[in-house]
Amino acid sequence: MYELFIALRHLTSRRRQTIFSILAVGLAVMLLMWSTALMVGFTDEMYSKTVDTLLPHVTIEAQEGEDYIHLYRNLIKNINGIDGVMAVSPILYGPATFEYKNKNKNVVMQGIQVDAHDSVLHINNDIIEGNFRDLEISPNTVVIGDALAETLDVKIGDTIDASFPEANPVNLRVVGIYNSGTPMDETLAFTSLSTVQDFLDVSNVVTTILVRGNDREQAQAISEKIDTFGYPASDWKETNPEIIQTLKLESTSNAITLGLIIIIASFGIVSTLFMVVMEKTKEIGMLMAMGVRRRSIMMIFMMESSILGLLGAVVGVTLGMLLSLYMGSYDYGFEVMAGITSIPFVVRIQDAVIIVLFTFLINLIAGIYPASRASKLKPVEAIGRD
Repeated sequence: MYELFIALRHLTSRRRQTIFSILAVGLAVMLLMWSTALMVGFTDEMYSKTVDTLLPHVTIEAQEGEDYIHLYRNLIKNINGIDGVMAVSPILYGPATFEYKNKNKNVVMQGIQVDAHDSVLHINNDIIEGNFRDLEISPNTVVIGDALAETLDVKIGDTIDASFPEANPVNLRVVGIYNSGTPMDETLAFTSLSTVQDFLDVSNVVTTILVRGNDREQAQAISEKIDTFGYPASDWKETNPEIIQTLKLESTSNAITLGLIIIIASFGIVSTLFMVVMEKTKEIGMLMAMGVRRRSIMMIFMMESSILGLLGAVVGVTLGMLLSLYMGSYDYGFEVMAGITSIPFVVRIQDAVIIVLFTFLINLIAGIYPASRASKLKPVEAIGRD
């Protein structure tokens, strides 16, 4: 195919400009590949630190017009029969005023079954003092956040007075202090389910049921099956839409910014092709005089643009993957995020393929104009130019 041979001759005859054009595109692609790997890694890490740890996959509320879920044990039995369900935690919560000596604070008192709740939300991992499981062993005990403990000036073993209008006052002994790093550390207190039922003077009811599945992506399917039991269920995407929106916004803005960088870099290829057209004007005229069709002339320059774009994309993706793998495996010796001492980079082959194709198409389109200019030259005028 003589068009490809001529295209390669043109590029090799201007090696310096060719190399600079490839590097310009390559550096832009490297940034895009590196940034994509970072975003994928950050997204996975964010899901791991929130959805897979702090949030339930599915939340079940009481039926419309009801304050509580009645006969919740039968509902839990049905939920456990759904494929993909790993743990189920019934919760009864209500407002309370905690008082210790001359200090008081309005809180939400949450009654739980310790083992079930820890299987769903891993609260035990946040305990910094005391023992979370003492809630089930000892009656009238409570686990509070470190911020609440500081506000009330209490420590392990102290007894807090809990009261609220129309509730049965109770004395709660502090058996544990947790730190989740969230605002609930100052307002949320855990106690046993039976303790809150006695406090609110209700029995055999809960307010909410939380579910954890084997895979967060199965949450919607589990939620839809629970809906058929007559109770409204919402998966984590419905209860926490801000997570999805934030990640989509960051990913989109990142892709647009770096995509524009690639387009700008592609103008270097356009300028290179224009230089080739100017230098090879006589050659183009001679080819036309020898019977080479204008379509073939255009194809020659389109091939040059495609080759430059493809080489730049491959070089950039390779460098971006190597940089991402290096930075993702490097331990910085300090926490970049909570519990993370290395930046999470995830390199995916499909991302590399998409970036290469995107860059190739951008540069192919960028080469249309100079290729069209070359094909429109008139043979006699082209040969006669100095």
